[in-house]
Amino acid sequence: MFFIESERLKLIPLTHAQLLLWKESREKLELSMGLNPSHMIIDPIWEAEIADALVNWFIPKTLLYPDDFKWHTNWEVVLKSTNTSIGGIGIGYPDANGEAITGYSLDKNHQNKGYGTEALKRICQWGFEHPDVKTIWADTAADNYPSQRILVKAGFIETGKKEANLLFKLYK
Repeated sequence: MFFIESERLKLIPLTHAQLLLWKESREKLELSMGLNPSHMIIDPIWEAEIADALVNWFIPKTLLYPDDFKWHTNWEVVLKSTNTSIGGIGIGYPDANGEAITGYSLDKNHQNKGYGTEALKRICQWGFEHPDVKTIWADTAADNYPSQRILVKAGFIETGKKEANLLFKLYK
């Protein structure tokens, strides 16, 4: 099983088969990975977005691009000290301009401890290892101050607006 690590975290990209298990049950997924069940608390807005991404993005894209699934999936953010998933993060395959998108969500029980910043820094480091990735971007709601704080602490710079959201970029 492929994964990358930081000081306190292990980031594990989910395979197509693992995503199908997650669709059945998060607990089944976690147990199949040898993780302790997480019982995550996710904001209902993000829960709906994650459920939609699972069915309409992660599962179809990992089926379509099995060799490059890491760029089209959710990566479990696992706290090494408890062997528990505390959220998810992802990074998209770079477009023709060398831009890749990133996004993340953390269990409410594990927010404000630096895990989001640590996971974001590590996945961006991994992304920049790809020669075509020149910029990694994210957008977040103008009133989502915790997410903005994570982005800034990870080195992202606010560059403008994208619809009703603020746009942040990290350059290679």
